[in-house]
Amino acid sequence: MQLFGIPNCNTVKKARDWLTAHNIAYEFHDFKKNGVTQSLLETWLNQQPWEKLVNRAGMTWRNLSDAEKTAIIDAPSAIKLMLEKSSVIKRPVLVKDGKIICLGFTEAVYKELL
Repeated sequence: MQLFGIPNCNTVKKARDWLTAHNIAYEFHDFKKNGVTQSLLETWLNQQPWEKLVNRAGMTWRNLSDAEKTAIIDAPSAIKLMLEKSSVIKRPVLVKDGKIICLGFTEAVYKELL
């Protein structure tokens, strides 16, 4: 299993703590250090709509200009944004066998899935 995110995100910290406390093995992929590739984003967008992958409630989105926000109209424009500003990706992204099993972290959802 892989957990994608950034280490200083509180939601990512909660997910990592929960996985560790429940002895669930995972590999952490730090967007800031390891980046994200177009092919990975395309794979994810085959599983989830771009509207769910782009975190429009976070600070990165809020700090975009209105012109930048209105330019995100489809998957290709969302990919371009996520490649430029990986912090705009909803996190954490929990992946098992190449498939997204959860976006974000909610303890109840993790309990149900894992």
